[in-house]
Amino acid sequence: MSEQKIGKILIIDDNEDLLKAAKIFLKRHFAQVDTETNPDLLPILTHNEQYDVIMLDMNFTKDVSSGQEGFYWLDRILELDPSAVVVLITAYGDVNLAVRAIKEGATDFVLKPWENERLLATLNSALKLRQKKLEVDLLKDQKQTLQADMDRKFSEIIGQSAVMQKVYETIERVASTDANVLILGENGTGKELIARAIHRHSRRNKEAFVGVDLGSITQSLFESELFGHKKGSFTDAKEDRAGRFEQAHKGTLFLDEIGNLPLPLQAKLLAALQNRQVTRVGANRAIDVNIRLISATNMPIHNMVYDNSFRQDLLYRINTIEIQLPPLRERDDDIMLLANHFIAFYAKKYNKDVRKASEPLIKRMMKYHWPGNIRELQHSIERAVIMSNHNVLQPEDLFLQKMQQPESKDESVSLEHLNIEDVERILIRKALQKHNGHITRAAEELGLTRSSLYRRLEKYGL
Repeated sequence: MSEQKIGKILIIDDNEDLLKAAKIFLKRHFAQVDTETNPDLLPILTHNEQYDVIMLDMNFTKDVSSGQEGFYWLDRILELDPSAVVVLITAYGDVNLAVRAIKEGATDFVLKPWENERLLATLNSALKLRQKKLEVDLLKDQKQTLQADMDRKFSEIIGQSAVMQKVYETIERVASTDANVLILGENGTGKELIARAIHRHSRRNKEAFVGVDLGSITQSLFESELFGHKKGSFTDAKEDRAGRFEQAHKGTLFLDEIGNLPLPLQAKLLAALQNRQVTRVGANRAIDVNIRLISATNMPIHNMVYDNSFRQDLLYRINTIEIQLPPLRERDDDIMLLANHFIAFYAKKYNKDVRKASEPLIKRMMKYHWPGNIRELQHSIERAVIMSNHNVLQPEDLFLQKMQQPESKDESVSLEHLNIEDVERILIRKALQKHNGHITRAAEELGLTRSSLYRRLEKYGL
């Protein structure tokens, strides 16, 4: 099978015979060869196509021998694309002209009539130079982007509210350590984003960040997924495979939805964390692993310890530091920051002229409970941007769930017929309705701490 041709070549010369001969020869070696007799079309040609090498005649009919027109167009090409690779063509082997051309940005020159093999060697060298230039430009862009990103602390997280400032403070304190971190929060609050921020600001940031959704791993594949396996150790084990622990060696292992892990698997995970070793399925030799562990769950994991559905020793192992992520309804100051971010993102993605949210829509978003948190806000904005026919989003563009629930029967009966738990459930529900789901305000009115109220919410399924 022949090697795939690469490289796009543009040849500018007013000699049509030369262009035809060059195209016939070079098409056998490069992916694309375009020719043009009129240099005035260069700006259009280079705008419509990104050429790897441009062959440019030094002397057109307007200026037969001095090369001045060639120098003019060399400057224009480099102005349009500073990374352009230009090989000049001249029929007058003037060494001084060639030296000046290279000083002014040309890569090389060829004399006409040329030898085909020499021309091919020159263009291949020029093509390699172009590839290196593009690589350097890409690295520069990446470096600038990374530097700008690094200059903004926690730029990957959107939020300026007081509760998020506390989260940032915690990240700053723990990131540089190797302490295990447990992130608690409702679905859609951005737990993985916080985990990545911790990794990014840690001493392990040049190593891998490996995430695992423990809620999606079946019991039969748990050991293979986390610890790896040897070829032939079970039916589908067609080759040796490193598990997530090995993949995260020297980096960070993020165990999402750890509260969903069944008790038998909790014991296996605890053993790996305690011994800092894993043994691949089908192998006898243990492998040392050096990982920083970050876990997350939306479940009431402390209550699960009392219910004997989560091991206490595993909880001690994973939560040296605990971060409680607030729900979006407790981040009033961040709702519009997030909404504007998503509006700009999806307007660009879907090429829609949507610029902002209207005042009525802003009021509606600020009153809404956001049970799905940031994820719900993101999906709602995406849908609104796609469906809207306006450049300012209106309330009717945003589809939100109806959160107000009818009063249940047990709230309408006399309190004298209820036990203490029924009364507590009713009071909590009333407080939440009064404060539009704002946990902190409801807790203050009830005389509870936020954590105490969270435990009761889980207990009563509210």
